[in-house]
Amino acid sequence: MLPNANDSFVALDFEIANARHDSACAVGLAACSRGQVVQSCSYLIRPPGRRFTFTGIHGLSWEHVREAPSFIDLWPVLRDWLGPAGFIAAHNAKFDRRVLNACCARHRLRPLRKRFVCTVELARARWDVSSASLPDVCRRLDIPLQHHDAGSDALACARIVLAAEAEGWRFL
Repeated sequence: MLPNANDSFVALDFEIANARHDSACAVGLAACSRGQVVQSCSYLIRPPGRRFTFTGIHGLSWEHVREAPSFIDLWPVLRDWLGPAGFIAAHNAKFDRRVLNACCARHRLRPLRKRFVCTVELARARWDVSSASLPDVCRRLDIPLQHHDAGSDALACARIVLAAEAEGWRFL
């Protein structure tokens, strides 16, 4: 999917059903190489339980995901997306890394050893924004966003990294 880990990354965004980090119910991915988005997609995920307490945030409920693949069923696809990437970008990367690791742990999968770039931290350092929420950074950079849609959030995150790269930022 990505030609070279040295000049590629994948932006990632998870939505969760409830306060358990292993309750991923959607994931968005945006693969970037040589300064552009080369592919993006999103998947619904059937979490381990039916309890949804964050429907008001992302609009998803058990009815939306009950026939979606579970995380373990989707893992080969996620591994194919993330494996070749030089790094993974996420807005508030600690959260998305925690979700990825919790879902892997639940299913006894070895998570990929990838470095994460947090676009909250990147935006604060690069553009000295007072609020680094995803909607605020997207407004600052004129990036379209449908917030809490995993695919839109991942694509926006990718575009934040690309904007920083266009200004000279490089992942070390």
